[in-house]
Amino acid sequence: MNVNTTKRKLEAGELVIGSFVYVPSARLTEIVGLLGFDFVVIDMEHGPVDIGMAEDMVRAAEYAEVTPIIRVSHNTGHLILRALDVGALGIHVPEISEVDEARGMVASAKYGPQGHRGLAGVRASQYGLKGSMSEYTAAANRETMVIAHIEHIDAANNLDQLLEVDGIDVYYVGPVDLSNSLGVPGKAKDPKVVTCVEDCIKRIVAAGKIAGCIAADVDAARRYTDLGVRYLATHAIAHMAKNSRQFIEDVRG
Repeated sequence: MNVNTTKRKLEAGELVIGSFVYVPSARLTEIVGLLGFDFVVIDMEHGPVDIGMAEDMVRAAEYAEVTPIIRVSHNTGHLILRALDVGALGIHVPEISEVDEARGMVASAKYGPQGHRGLAGVRASQYGLKGSMSEYTAAANRETMVIAHIEHIDAANNLDQLLEVDGIDVYYVGPVDLSNSLGVPGKAKDPKVVTCVEDCIKRIVAAGKIAGCIAADVDAARRYTDLGVRYLATHAIAHMAKNSRQFIEDVRG
């Protein structure tokens, strides 16, 4: 099984930076990976990516030597299983607000004795053609990252309990979804949202856990990293679009 370089960097106390890819394209995933990101998040929640395309996107990420992570659409065992079976080295799981949900997520992502992930000769295990399955399961449990989304006011209220759940690598705070549950949908810069996001990040870091967040620009990235965020995501496609628009405006004068 491939070594999860993103996980190794986090364990070493480093900052890692990645990008969501919600367009179903292996080529685009490869390009984003070649830009120098540490990880790519193949988005099966908000994009039209099916599991077959996700597998091709994982391969493209591997070729570009960037960690492939998949965001599943729901916290259900079979979706987590399929995402990991095609070779993802991590999962983003949305709407983790209760301790039971967090424990179930971890159990779905890990083989026994840590969890109950189903075992088969799939792509992640090199189809069972190399090494023993027991060696593979131990490696998978070691290398697979579990990223829990803290994106609802209930999750913020239950954060102290969620931080006690074993097996979660990153607590990823989602400002936009939090804005929705705080009654100001889409207003991520609303003072209520900013206060909630910053409070969550501080509590995650104070507990000795890894905090994650998304940043649309450098100012936001610096604000979050100053608070202790070490798993930082962005949207490479949005940056490409912004730079392209600026190029057109500059050329036309």
